[in-house]
Amino acid sequence: MLPDEPRQSTGPAPEGGLPGCYRHPQTATGITCTRCERPICPRCMVAASVGFQCPECVGDGHAGTRRATTRFGGALTQHGGLVTRVLVGINVVVWVLAAYVLRPRLAEVWSLASAGRDVSGGPYGIADGPDQWYRLVTATFLHLEWWHIGTNMLVLLWLGPPLEEALGRVRFLALYLVAGLGGSTFAFLVAGDWMQSLGASGAVFGLIGATIVMQLRNRAALGPAVAFLVFNLVVTFSRPTIDWRAHLGGLALGALTAFGLMYAPRARRGLVQGLTLAGALAVEAAMLGVGMALYGG
Repeated sequence: MLPDEPRQSTGPAPEGGLPGCYRHPQTATGITCTRCERPICPRCMVAASVGFQCPECVGDGHAGTRRATTRFGGALTQHGGLVTRVLVGINVVVWVLAAYVLRPRLAEVWSLASAGRDVSGGPYGIADGPDQWYRLVTATFLHLEWWHIGTNMLVLLWLGPPLEEALGRVRFLALYLVAGLGGSTFAFLVAGDWMQSLGASGAVFGLIGATIVMQLRNRAALGPAVAFLVFNLVVTFSRPTIDWRAHLGGLALGALTAFGLMYAPRARRGLVQGLTLAGALAVEAAMLGVGMALYGG
């Protein structure tokens, strides 16, 4: 039906000599749409800058309106930091389950564990094949000590909302997961013959790298972000129990992914950002493949 074509009434005309609403023919009305001039009743009229419009004309007008986005192409939202809070909630729930409810079973099943074929009892964990590759993701949500999850979640709550606001929810979540997976696959590539690791630190380091990239893109002060990175690197290499491989892998993949997401040209933003994420996943798949060739059965 054309926008200015009135809908025909199938019932008797309304009383009083006034035309019937084009959607409710039994309802007499003296109001017409300011765009298509069809009669509209109070149930159908939508207030416009001048007069009232019918639902179809309002829909046509919205269809031609460009959707507002963030600087890097994400959808604008009213509640910032939602994905960040959800990620924190998931980590906390998993921590409670692993540390107090399902201990030690959940840690054994979800940790970033691997033993190569040359190790007695190997291959085990990730090196054992595709059925165990889920550990590359689950380990990034797994914590056992309160101080471990506490420090990681504090950094996530600090760095997450600004990045989420700039990138949008979907892109931010993709960045977080790619960084976490990058930390896991790099750790497996370097130490997959014998390793036991867990925690969201790889993803968190990815957010640190992404924050530095965003500061560069916005031409903002780099000092605080770089100082925070240096401090965390010093802590990483000063304690032998910290898996530096996961930290560096997450940092590298997070920074590189953020660079592609934030420096994508506006005209081809969707394509470049999609290729960036696909490229990051391809790099991680390559690291996993090389690790399996070195340590797998």
